[in-house]
Amino acid sequence: MRKKIAKFSILPLAAGSIFFSFSTKDAAKLNLENYSTYDLDLEYTVEDLKEEVTPDFEISHTAPILGKSYVGFKEALAFKESRGDYKTINEYGYLGKYQFGKGTLKLVGIYDTVGFLNSPALQEAAFYANASRNKWILQRDIKRFVGKTINGVEVTESGILAAAHLAGPGSVKKYLRSWGAQAFSDAFGTTIKTYMKRFGGYDVSFVKTEKNARVDFDRISA
Repeated sequence: MRKKIAKFSILPLAAGSIFFSFSTKDAAKLNLENYSTYDLDLEYTVEDLKEEVTPDFEISHTAPILGKSYVGFKEALAFKESRGDYKTINEYGYLGKYQFGKGTLKLVGIYDTVGFLNSPALQEAAFYANASRNKWILQRDIKRFVGKTINGVEVTESGILAAAHLAGPGSVKKYLRSWGAQAFSDAFGTTIKTYMKRFGGYDVSFVKTEKNARVDFDRISA
């Protein structure tokens, strides 16, 4: 019977060449015991260093603390109005993050309600302009009543501006000058007193008093 011989060649690329040739019969004679892993400890562990590793950065999932600033004031009011949703329209037709009526929007120079809903920047500008206008209308009442207590609630400037956003400055004037006797509530039953209490104590000095406050479209980017 013809024997089959397997030959293996190693030809290094370095200068010179060495040729090895052996048959399967010769390979069987190799002492492979020197390469056995018997009785060797092959279990390795890597030391846990996670307590010693300092990350390059940290991701925070907490909301920013806005406190009693103007931004805190408007965001708290927006959350009450719409949960901060720029696109929402309620069943009475009030629009956007701050739930503006079309009549109020016209007072600050906005006539395109579709464009208004699609522009967060325009909505923020409208809120400021309306607050500025209300502050001008109510400036005497702010001076007279801030620090006083009406229906168990201390009157503050931010409470007055929040109530004016809810009910309009005219209704707030009547409420203050009647010492709470002429009350107001919207279609959902929310009262001026509620807004006076809930949004009192914010620093709204950022809002400037302006008689004919209008949105400056040249400064708005959609």
